[in-house]
Amino acid sequence: MPRTASRPSSPATTTPTAGARLGAAIAVLTVAPLLRWLVAAESVPPDRPRRAGCDACGTPIGPTGPLAALSPLARCPGCRSRYGAPPFAVELALLLAVAALLAAARPGWESLAFAWWTACAVPLVFVDVAVHRLPDRLTRAAALGTLALLGLAALVGADGAAWWRAVLAGTSAALLLGASTLLLGRRGFGLGDAKLALSSVAVLGWLGWPAVFTGLVVTFLASAVVGLVLLAARRIRWRGHLPFGPFLVLGTIVTLAAA
Repeated sequence: MPRTASRPSSPATTTPTAGARLGAAIAVLTVAPLLRWLVAAESVPPDRPRRAGCDACGTPIGPTGPLAALSPLARCPGCRSRYGAPPFAVELALLLAVAALLAAARPGWESLAFAWWTACAVPLVFVDVAVHRLPDRLTRAAALGTLALLGLAALVGADGAAWWRAVLAGTSAALLLGASTLLLGRRGFGLGDAKLALSSVAVLGWLGWPAVFTGLVVTFLASAVVGLVLLAARRIRWRGHLPFGPFLVLGTIVTLAAA
């Protein structure tokens, strides 16, 4: 994939340093409990409030609850029942995403923008798989934070064209997916998918139009392959619903790492 002009050619921005790797490891250890809490809190049907405690015994989860409630073991410290994402799954997903960010080795504000998007995208993947929904508070945070930080990157790097391209790409993708919902109903994409596309495709747009094409190809190809495998295994039916958010995140991260 061609590199965009916004990426400096300095060796310092193309090879992660030992300090960058250490900082990434510390970030994973610090952020993972917060993301695990978001997954547990948001993995509820649309008509129910956020989960505030263990479904079995009511032990609080989150910042006000015991720290053990946010451990990678995914067990309630009160009754030892399972809840939220599978054990170590959030941590592994976050580690892989951070590895992709290190491979991309983007400078300054760009790295911060992509890190913010990643922190929002990881819990969205687990929530979508669990309950087939993408909460507005996370998709909104992903879009606003990512576009704002990319705007700062454009100001610092004097590359306003990259920011406008990101806005155009993300907005266009969101409108197209949203239109499919209005026109096709349940057979189209969900509005949550459209809201997630706003930030995900904006990230691709910042990298360049070839990245938008590559990311969307990876997204739809992965979705098709997994769908066919699940159909062959009789895990879903032709009219079944396959969450699209995880594939959109996967396509974006893979393209970001390869850019």
